[in-house]
Amino acid sequence: MEGKAKLGLLFFSLTAIFLSLSTALEHQTLVLNPLPNPPTLSWPESVSETVQPDPTTSTDPNTLSVQLHHLDALSFNKTPSQLFNLRLQRDAVRVKTLSSIAAAAASPNRTARGGRLPVRGFSSSVISGLAQGSGEYFTRLGVGTPPKYVYMVLDTGSDVVWLQCAPCKRCYSQTDPVFDPRKSGTFSTIPCGSPLCRKLDSPGCKARKTCLYQVSYGDGSFTVGDFSTETLTFRGTKVGRVALGCGHDNEGLFVGAAGLLGLGRGKLSFPTQTGVRFNKKFSYCLVDRSASSKPSSVVFGDSAVSRTARFTPLLANPKLDTFYYVELIGISVGGARVRGITASLFKLDPAGNGGVILDSGTSVTRLTRVAYNSLRDAFRAGTSGLKRAPEFSLFDTCFDLSGKSEVKVPTVVLHFRNADVSLPATNYLIPVDSSGSFCFAFAGTMGGLSIIGNIQQQGFRVVYDLASSRVGFAPRGCT
Repeated sequence: MEGKAKLGLLFFSLTAIFLSLSTALEHQTLVLNPLPNPPTLSWPESVSETVQPDPTTSTDPNTLSVQLHHLDALSFNKTPSQLFNLRLQRDAVRVKTLSSIAAAAASPNRTARGGRLPVRGFSSSVISGLAQGSGEYFTRLGVGTPPKYVYMVLDTGSDVVWLQCAPCKRCYSQTDPVFDPRKSGTFSTIPCGSPLCRKLDSPGCKARKTCLYQVSYGDGSFTVGDFSTETLTFRGTKVGRVALGCGHDNEGLFVGAAGLLGLGRGKLSFPTQTGVRFNKKFSYCLVDRSASSKPSSVVFGDSAVSRTARFTPLLANPKLDTFYYVELIGISVGGARVRGITASLFKLDPAGNGGVILDSGTSVTRLTRVAYNSLRDAFRAGTSGLKRAPEFSLFDTCFDLSGKSEVKVPTVVLHFRNADVSLPATNYLIPVDSSGSFCFAFAGTMGGLSIIGNIQQQGFRVVYDLASSRVGFAPRGCT
């Protein structure tokens, strides 16, 4: 009996040691930093007018690399708290619009053409009166010949490339002069009956038989004009005959940027149009939007594929070709799978309902309500030692961490098919004010569509390998 007792005591001791070790491994340290100051632009006035040497830019003509900046850099005279609240307001409308686009595509009353209702177009929400953009990141590129440099929003939730053009019937205020196609040697309108025109969701025709485009947004904003082809210049690299909308009637306050470069999966997106040249591959790495951070970057071509990326298959929604659908099969908190979160909660059904998309323009990840509640409860259980704070906006799990420089928090891992993505602590516990309040950066949605937002993507190089129909995640991919 005594021997059995000793063995039992030894087993108990080893179990306790194992549990203590595993507990240590299941947590990570979050260094507490306040809300970041507005980012600063790294483009001097004429930086884009001449080709600047850049060690990250390949000399391969089939590779393209440009900087990305967070749109807060174009929102002047705002405090960090004001910028963060504006970001959440943009986010709410964008999520509503993305969900409504997906729901419309799955509706039995949809039009036969492309599976989408007319007029809505295939772009995501833009918030009139708040800040520019149909996404959170933008770059600077040249339009026309000779190139005129303008700011353009980049957005994986949109397809159509467009910018404001003179003469304007209505044009919102932008940072640079409005592009005048009459002064470009490479501008060409598209005939009404051409295959490119037929790819538009709701094309129109002018009396002179040229193609018209229209893109509408969730807040009632829209852009209408000539569908045309033009040369775009990225850091001196020219990409010819890109189909884009030349907007003469643009309603809404897209303050700052001249237009949008759609990075979606549809027929008219920039990656699809230039797929032959860039081998249907692009990637980006989104760094923190603080002023001290280096700019983010987007790369097109074979160089976009990181060797350290773990890949998950892209899923096809037969009703909607714009969004990047992936298969999320579970989530772990503190090293253990969260009970109640199964692949069935995120299933994309044959009618086009449900599913999970990656989106560069949504900030906070949204999960179906049942999945979110299970994730939130597991995270709360793992942070019982932290002082709770009141709810903040869409966040229902917040903590008062004032007076602390760092805390231990449970690990969070997103389990995609064939790819486990372990999130840094800064990607899920974020500052929401200047008083030490931090919130769990996930939210629930009553709709069937779940969205992996850019806060959770920060620091990863996210690789879109459309040639192989897969998406990859490379940690520490911004270096």
